[in-house]
Amino acid sequence: QVQLVESGGGVVQTGGSLRLSCAASGLTISDSRMIWFRQAPGKEREVVARLSIDGTSTYYANFVEGRFTIFRDSAKNTVYLQMNSLRPEDTAAYYCYANSHGIWGQGTQVTVSS
Repeated sequence: QVQLVESGGGVVQTGGSLRLSCAASGLTISDSRMIWFRQAPGKEREVVARLSIDGTSTYYANFVEGRFTIFRDSAKNTVYLQMNSLRPEDTAAYYCYANSHGIWGQGTQVTVSS
């Protein structure tokens, strides 16, 4: 079965850190551009970070402002999003997406309390 499973979300105070994981099965993450999205209540889903197929190029949304890092562990077939200096406005459901396969994960909730 082809799937992406996110984990690592939770409740954290402002300024805290979380590391989100996106474990893939049935597909190889190094064969795909991998993207983290997020969606806050009442808002549209937006791109947070993107990792190129060869793993050497990244893109971050403007609001990241150097706080997040996307990276992968090919041996574990897992993509990560390290999030530091979290803010209340980062509260959202976070989803990973395998662009080359058109596969979404189920999402993991991040809540940042002020």
